[in-house]
Amino acid sequence: MKKITIAIDGHSSCGKSTMAKDLAREIGYIYIDSGAMYRAVTYYCLQHDFFTENSVNMEELQAAMKDIHINFRLNGEGRPETYLGDTCIEKEIRGMAVSSRVSLIATIGFVREAMVALQQEMGKEKGIVMDGRDIGTTVFPDAELKIFVTASAEVRAQRRYDELKAKGEEASYESILENVKERDRIDSGRTISPLRKADDAILLDNSGMTIPEQKAWLMERFNEVVNK
Repeated sequence: MKKITIAIDGHSSCGKSTMAKDLAREIGYIYIDSGAMYRAVTYYCLQHDFFTENSVNMEELQAAMKDIHINFRLNGEGRPETYLGDTCIEKEIRGMAVSSRVSLIATIGFVREAMVALQQEMGKEKGIVMDGRDIGTTVFPDAELKIFVTASAEVRAQRRYDELKAKGEEASYESILENVKERDRIDSGRTISPLRKADDAILLDNSGMTIPEQKAWLMERFNEVVNK
């Protein structure tokens, strides 16, 4: 069976990563979480006090890019986790401190240039599933299968709230909803690689779908492409 590149884009907190991970495991592909890469850069900025109240020190960040080494390693359950150098930061990058700032980092040209180059290098052999904001439009415009995922802001905020509570973390639904809407505004309005549906992407609104229903839908789309 031929190997293809699968690009899954969409709004924040709509379940892209869960869908992409499950699909990759099901079909034996490599999964790459592009959003985690921007979260890792954001986490690095937090750790090194690069942020002011509403901005980031561009000079310090640009100088530090050569020292930001991001990679993914499988854990004991076979799931990929994000590493900054040799340190696993998977839990740290999922908190609100990173979530509230990652869209700002993702608007920076030299950061996106570095991340896109790394993503393209990771995916050059095909047989990958990658999710993010600009995978089907910028990173892999020639991907054989492109999915654009969305859901209402309220549904996405509730999912994020439930996820954080399940991890034992403090969370406010109202704050998360505000963050979801603000990230939509920033992601869709940025000048460089804005969030948008590729012309040849298949739209999936999963507001009312269960995870098994999503999984079945994705497998149908995958089989349609590889069996052509």
